[in-house]
Amino acid sequence: MADFGRGIKAGLATAGIYLAISAILGVIYYIFVSVPHFLYGTGLTLFTWGALMDPASVIFLLLQYVVRGIVFGAVFAALYDFLPGTASVKKGVVLSAFVWILSAAGLIYMTPGWPTDGSTFGTYCGGGMVDLSSIWPALAGIISALVFGALTGLLWGRFRGKELAEERKGRPVLLVSFILGGVIWAVLAVAFLMGVVIEGAPAIGAIGPEFWWTDLLFTSVVFLGLPGWVLTLVGWKKTKRGESGLKWGVVGGVLMALTGIMLLPGVLAIIGGVLSGRKPAGEPGPAEIAQ
Repeated sequence: MADFGRGIKAGLATAGIYLAISAILGVIYYIFVSVPHFLYGTGLTLFTWGALMDPASVIFLLLQYVVRGIVFGAVFAALYDFLPGTASVKKGVVLSAFVWILSAAGLIYMTPGWPTDGSTFGTYCGGGMVDLSSIWPALAGIISALVFGALTGLLWGRFRGKELAEERKGRPVLLVSFILGGVIWAVLAVAFLMGVVIEGAPAIGAIGPEFWWTDLLFTSVVFLGLPGWVLTLVGWKKTKRGESGLKWGVVGGVLMALTGIMLLPGVLAIIGGVLSGRKPAGEPGPAEIAQ
């Protein structure tokens, strides 16, 4: 039977890694220099300065990565026994390559004419983007997709080993929660500090004084989101020791969720905290360990 739970956890963790990379690149390239053309093929949706000003855009970007991770992880779990090779990393690479090639064939079939002006076009595929406007974004897309599949396969194997030894079930959820929460807080904290330096106020302020709630929103994320993230981190560390992270995860999740933008990691922290409060799982038998 397909292990969808482990596949989705591996896919979400990989998506979290890509999310962190995209946030870092977004800050670097949109503050200092223009974005290199080949990056458009990597499937990394960079956090633009304008997107940070709009909470709906931030939530959309987060959900985009979450959906990719869930879909790829679920497909990986469903097809795991049918993919060639014995190592999970190789199986992940094979799946991502197959999906990218299939998407490229579909894009070519659906494109009425090949672009001659070098314009970017394509479709997202797992951890990469099928962009056939030139050789560099095409290579970036396939490499990004292969890395996404390899990471998912690697984490699949790691989660298997952890599941056989762990006692608390909320641990992976809390891990994803504090990774996402840390990335969101770091990105918005940079925006907060840039607002102080540029505008002299604790927010960016470019939207206009009529949107006073943006000042409150950024301020709440910077000062309320951090303690929530710290409490979630404490809860995750407790689950690593086989203890319950119920109180820490729930309180930290509520604090992050109250900021609005950190709603997703907050909800995940609450779920992970509740799961970690359950009774420890029984020790696996020899037959289960051998699988």
